[in-house]
Amino acid sequence: MEEKIFSDEEILKMFNNGKTKETAFRIIVKQFSKQLYSRIRAIVNTHEETDDILQNTFVKAWRALDKFRLEANLYTWLFKIATNEAFSHIRTSQKNTAISLDDDTLHLDICSIGSLQGDNSEQIEKKLLSAVSQLPKKQRLVFEMKYFKEMKYDDMAEELQTSVGALKASYHHAVKKIEKILTE
Repeated sequence: MEEKIFSDEEILKMFNNGKTKETAFRIIVKQFSKQLYSRIRAIVNTHEETDDILQNTFVKAWRALDKFRLEANLYTWLFKIATNEAFSHIRTSQKNTAISLDDDTLHLDICSIGSLQGDNSEQIEKKLLSAVSQLPKKQRLVFEMKYFKEMKYDDMAEELQTSVGALKASYHHAVKKIEKILTE
């Protein structure tokens, strides 16, 4: 027996009714968890991280759903919250964990910058993370996806709903800015 799929309007009507608010939210969780889990899992490394981020996504949605006015689809809104939570988690994690410098391309790119040649890997890592944190939001996001997550441009374009050309340009500008910051 198939379960009923509720429309955004039906869910919001139930959510805005004090008697059916929790039922509406259970429907949201049931109806969107799998898709949101997949989205988050594509960004982060582990099942545990994904579960935590998914829970945070639903907490934020619960707190803000009474302000949602159907200017977008409910899924689109939840998707954006989940994506922001996942990237926020990555940024926090990168500040707290070391980056592996075993990748030859990473090592070559960074060590080719003159001022870093005498630094050890920990110093290089700190300088790189500092430089990345100074990028504009969009460039930082693209750089993190391409450089740290090693995502393909096509996958990035699909996730961020933009063109491959725009992503390549953002990545190029990010790399140039990082090189400039690291050589100053």
